[in-house]
Amino acid sequence: MLTQERYKGILEFLTERDAATVTELAQAVGVSESTIRRDLTALDKEGQLRKVYGGATAIRPTQGTAEDEITVRDCMMSEEKEQIAAYAATLIHDDDFIYMDSGTTTARLIDAIGYHTKATFVTNGIIHAQKLLSKGLKAYMIGGRIRPVTASVVGTEAVKNVLKYNFTKAFLGTNGVDISAGFTTPDGEEAMMKQQAIEKSFAVFVLADHSKFRKVYPVTFAELQRCCIITDKLPYGGFSDKTIIREVIS
Repeated sequence: MLTQERYKGILEFLTERDAATVTELAQAVGVSESTIRRDLTALDKEGQLRKVYGGATAIRPTQGTAEDEITVRDCMMSEEKEQIAAYAATLIHDDDFIYMDSGTTTARLIDAIGYHTKATFVTNGIIHAQKLLSKGLKAYMIGGRIRPVTASVVGTEAVKNVLKYNFTKAFLGTNGVDISAGFTTPDGEEAMMKQQAIEKSFAVFVLADHSKFRKVYPVTFAELQRCCIITDKLPYGGFSDKTIIREVIS
């Protein structure tokens, strides 16, 4: 097999799996492990993959900082978001003190919560606060600068507000999920809010439909090991040893 053909096979396998061992790549490409090791070294030097102990991981191109308006995003993956939200709602108990992140999937979670729950909610989402109020649930709104594109409250003052709380659970949204980059978002201030909520929470759940996987945005707000992912389905393997995954659609 020609060198360029091997390189193509290695990169295609990593694109599908995101990470692979030397043994897996050797079997997939049909060459010896020693050959694969040499190829990984060469591809790593070219910046086409990241060589790690015992294998390699894919390098995902950064998606950029552009974001669709919240009304546009709310129409995407509607059925999947509702399934994810319905499952997440079962994790909320009367004695919980919950941080509810802004985002379209977390907004669906509020729709799925029962009217009679005694849980208390803190949110930085303007739409989320309105939904919680309309259901008569006990809720607090974080103060700070309003970010129009996500209808969320961010900034230094908002972070200070989060720091004074201790949450039993946090439910967060994300723009991207990647084995190497972790959970990512386009905006630094949004990332800071998520980071602080994670630090102040006992259990953290990231609600992410399958379209969010294999995407990398400029700012990482958490490694995969820190959170439990609730998703409709995994588009590829490789996550089981990195974090807890709960797939709600079989």
